[in-house]
Amino acid sequence: MNPILSRNSFFVKEHVGMFKAANNFDIFNPENQEMIMTCREEKLGFFTKMLRFTDYKRMTPFDIEIKTVSGEKVLTIKRGVSFFLSTVEVFDENDNLLGKFKQKFFSIGGKFDVIDSTENILCTLKGKWTSWDFKFSKGETEFAHVSKKWAGIGKELFTSADNYMLTIDEKVTADNPMRILILAAVMCIDMVLKE
Repeated sequence: MNPILSRNSFFVKEHVGMFKAANNFDIFNPENQEMIMTCREEKLGFFTKMLRFTDYKRMTPFDIEIKTVSGEKVLTIKRGVSFFLSTVEVFDENDNLLGKFKQKFFSIGGKFDVIDSTENILCTLKGKWTSWDFKFSKGETEFAHVSKKWAGIGKELFTSADNYMLTIDEKVTADNPMRILILAAVMCIDMVLKE
């Protein structure tokens, strides 16, 4: 696991674009505003691009890579065509399956399970239907929190770009693979639950 993932806070900024098909984000250290990772959807086919501008956007597949600024792969997030409920796979820097996200049926505000490679539920991502606020938890234990950072009225009204603050609790140790799954899940919230 890349040591960059041992941090407890990440600021995620979506690329601004009025007519964008790909999901692209930059990930920053919130303490000094230094960009530390990039999240890019580079393998986007022609038909998928076209469908991203239709009502079928939530059904389209994606293949996203998160890399360090120097170009080292940190993780890959993939989903095939999704007709009803999404299952997203997460791979480490060596393309080994780390886990999955499985969307829950009839959840108000959005919900999916974060599952390891042996199908054990590590935690559940739950959102509030009244706001863009998500928690990773299991029972009463909260592992991480994601909130939307307001980017100003102009950006909010005229683009689909969002900013997020991810805070991982210190109880998730620096070498815990759950960190990779939590970061990957943040990149999928819009694509799986909110679009």
